[in-house]
Amino acid sequence: MKQRMKWLAAIAVALIMLFAAACSNGSNSGGGGTTQTSGGGGGGGSQAKDKIVLGFAQVGAESGWRTANTDSIKQAAADAGIELKFSDAQQKQENQIKAIRSFIQQKVDVIAFSPVVESGWETVLQEAKEAGIPVVLTDRAIDSDDESLYTAFIGSDFVEEGRRAGRWLLEQFKDATEPVNIVELQGTTGSAPANDRKAGFEEIIKENPNLKIIASQTGDFTRAKGKEVMQSFLQAHPDIDVLYAHNDDMGLGAIQAIEAAGLVPGKDIIIITVDAVRDGMQAAADGKINFIVECNPLLGPQLMDIVKDIVAGKEVPKRIAVEEGTFTSEEAKAALPNRKY
Repeated sequence: MKQRMKWLAAIAVALIMLFAAACSNGSNSGGGGTTQTSGGGGGGGSQAKDKIVLGFAQVGAESGWRTANTDSIKQAAADAGIELKFSDAQQKQENQIKAIRSFIQQKVDVIAFSPVVESGWETVLQEAKEAGIPVVLTDRAIDSDDESLYTAFIGSDFVEEGRRAGRWLLEQFKDATEPVNIVELQGTTGSAPANDRKAGFEEIIKENPNLKIIASQTGDFTRAKGKEVMQSFLQAHPDIDVLYAHNDDMGLGAIQAIEAAGLVPGKDIIIITVDAVRDGMQAAADGKINFIVECNPLLGPQLMDIVKDIVAGKEVPKRIAVEEGTFTSEEAKAALPNRKY
C-alpha cells in the first residue's frame, strides 16, 4: 500500500511539473508573432531591443516623385538597421489612420507619415501621444494648432515652391502689356502641397495684373488626370498662354493633351511644373517644360537620423527643411546625366 502511494505521488509531481512547463511556454508565446515582427518595438516585453522599429504610412504611389520617396525611405531604413513597417494608403486618409492605429497597437518606437490631406488627424495623433509614441511628419504638414501632436516635420516649403514658380513667370512676362492667360493643374484637393503651391504662386503673380489664372482644377497629382483636365482646358480656352502644374506627372500628362491638340509644348504654351523627377527633367531638357521647381523626394537618410535621435532622447528641430533648386530647360539638360531620381 505504501509503495502504491509513493508511486501515485511521483506521478502527481511529474504531472504538475509538466503542466507548469506548458503554462510557462504558453505565456512566452502569447503575442510573440507581433513582438518578433516588431523587433521588440516600444520596449514591450523583449529582454533586449536589437532594432528601432519605425512605422511609416505612405500616401500611395501616385507619381514618380512618390515612388522615389518610398524607395529612399526603404533603402535608408535598411542601411540604418531600422526595422520598417510600411503601409501604402492608396491616397485615402482612412487607410492612413488605420495604419497609424495598427502601429500604435504594435508599439512601434516611432511613427512617421506623409499626410494625404492637411486636416482630420487630431484624434489618431492624440492616441499616439497617449501611447507615448513620437510622430514625425514627412513631406507634408498638417493643419492643427496643437503642435504637441507631432515631434518634428521634415520636408519642403511648398509655399516657397509656388513663389519660385511665380517669380520666374513674373520675370518672363515683365514687359507684357496684354493679358497672359494661365491654367493651373492643382494637386490632390485639401493636400498641403496643393494648397501651398497655389497660395505661393498667386502671392507673386498678383504683382502683375496682366497675369491671370483663367482656369484651375485638380489633377490629383497623376499623369492620367493631368491629361484629362488639360484636354478640357484646351476645349474651353483656346487662348492659353501658360500652364502651371503642381507636379511633373500632371505636367507630363498635360503635354500629351497639348501635342494631341496640334500645339507645341514649351512654345505655344509655356509650362511650369514642380518636382524635378527624371521624366520631368527629360521633358525640360527636350524643351517641353520651360521651368521646374525642385521638390526633393530623397528624405530617407534624414528621416532615419531623426528617428535615431528621438529614440536616443535627443532634442530635434521642430521643422527640418530640405535643400532644393530650380531648373530651366538648359539647366535640366546639364543636370540630367547625374540625376538620382
